[in-house]
This record gives sequence, structure tokens and C-alpha cells, in this order.
Amino acid sequence: MGGQRIGIVGSGLIGRAWALLFASAGYRVQLYDILESQIATALDELREELQQLEAKGALRGNLTAAAQFELISGCTQLKELVQDALHIQECVPEQLQLKRSLYAQLDDLLEPQTVLASSTSTFMPSLFSEKLKRRSQILVAHPLNPPYFIPLVELVPAPWTTEEAVERTRLLMLTLGQRPVVLRREIQGFATNRIQYAILNEVWRLVSTGIISVADADRVLSDGLGMRYALMGSLETAHLNAPGGVADYFQRFGGEIAAVSATYGPTPDMGAEAETLAEIARQCEELVPLEALPARRAARDEFLTRLAELKRQFP
Repeated sequence: MGGQRIGIVGSGLIGRAWALLFASAGYRVQLYDILESQIATALDELREELQQLEAKGALRGNLTAAAQFELISGCTQLKELVQDALHIQECVPEQLQLKRSLYAQLDDLLEPQTVLASSTSTFMPSLFSEKLKRRSQILVAHPLNPPYFIPLVELVPAPWTTEEAVERTRLLMLTLGQRPVVLRREIQGFATNRIQYAILNEVWRLVSTGIISVADADRVLSDGLGMRYALMGSLETAHLNAPGGVADYFQRFGGEIAAVSATYGPTPDMGAEAETLAEIARQCEELVPLEALPARRAARDEFLTRLAELKRQFP
């Protein structure tokens, strides 16, 4: 992209994933971390990941793996990272005080043209930007894991984030081939986790009360609802499932939805319900033993690549 500079704070899993995405679109990427050794390790892993993606035919963008790797460098100085940057993507661990400290440092260095986005899945942007001079340039750009294969990015503004900053980030995500969604205001959990947690809560209830097994509960999604939701969301699904569209659907089924929803019961505290957690863990580990998790993740990512290719053909 004409050598436009992107800064990434944090060289862990998510930071490296963003580096791959930005390099695939031709941006010049600089990774920041505290130690030179962490940067060196991250660059070695990125080179290997790019080579593996290229070998499997899964490399994104029009550049070779070698050309993409040439676009990525590292640094251990925030001042160097922010200089002339179009966009900074923060990917540090989910610790609020750590983020507040980092953003306070960046606030003194950030240039007027730079948007600063957090990858957080936990914290609303107001929690770490409220007292900053550059707070109007700060928002959340939350990816889903693994970002290289799942294109959704949630853009969440703080009350003081400018519309320009949100729109610039939305357009930037589109240049990467990601699919941004824009929340009009911040809310705890954003959109993805609020929907995901609603599903997890009901699955937990169904398993804990002995209604269904872990395997069958997951199959409801993977072989049922998820088949449709891979192509379209719940509202378009409803729109297609009644002769007169979504208004007809909710007129027909709205009463039933309300009646069933009233039986859901209290929200479970999953970390505190030790007996249910142990039983769910036992069943999950029967399905995928802990030692098999890396291979299962790799298989998932390979099939997500194929699914992404197929989805590109779906209008």
C-alpha cells in the first residue's frame, strides 16, 4: 500500500496474526515488544508461518511469502513505532492497568493522523482512553481468533471517538480482506461475545440439567444452526424461513420464542459450578484429549481456509 506504515504493539499470537494480515495487503509493518529476543522469536515464527501458508496455497494477498516477510520489521521503542504511522494495533495481554499505562505512554507520542486500535475482547475503549489527549483517535478493533482465517472485526468506539477514526479503520480493514462490523456505541462484551455467551449459557444449562450431552449440544451447532449461520445470520435466516419474510416469521413464532425464553433460568456462574465444569471438561476431553488439541486446532484452521474460499463464492 505504497509503503504506508502500520505499528503493532505486542508480538504474541494476535500481534503476529495482525502482522500477517497487514503484510498480505502490502503495508509496511513494524512489531513492537519490550525485548529484542521477543522480536527475534516473533520474526522467526512469522517467516515460518508465511512459508507454511504459501506451501499449502493458503497465503493471502498477491505478494510472495518472501515479499511479505520483507515488509515486517521489529523495534523496542514506542517512539520509533508511532512515527509516520497510519494505524497502531495494540495486542498486549488483557490487563486493564497494563493497557492504561501503555496508552498513557502512546498518548504523548501519537501523531494527529494515526488511529490507535485495541484488539481487546474484554474492555470497552472508554476504560483506557478517557483521560487521554488523543482519546478521539482511539477505538477497539477486535478480531476473532484465528484472524487470518476468520474475517470478522468488531469496531467499537468510545463516546469521544470521532466518526472519522471509525470510518478510516473500517476502510482499512476492508483493504485487508477483513469484514468489519461497526457498533454505534460501546457495550460490555461487544456484539460477538454477547451473542456467543448467550449460546454458551444455554448449552451449559442443557448439559448441567442432563437434557443433552456435550457432543450432541455441539452437534446442534456444527451440524445444524452453524450450517446456516456460516452463510447468513440469524435474522436473515428467519427472513428466509417464513413466506412473508422476517415480519411474518416473528408474527408466527414470536409468542413461542418468548415462552421458551422465559424458561431459561438464571445465568450460570461457570467458573464457580465445579461439578458441572468437571463433567463438561470430562466429556470435552473424551471428544478431544488435551494432547490432541494442537492437531485439532490445525485441522480447524485448514478447514476454515477452505470454508473462507467457498464463502467468497456465496453472494
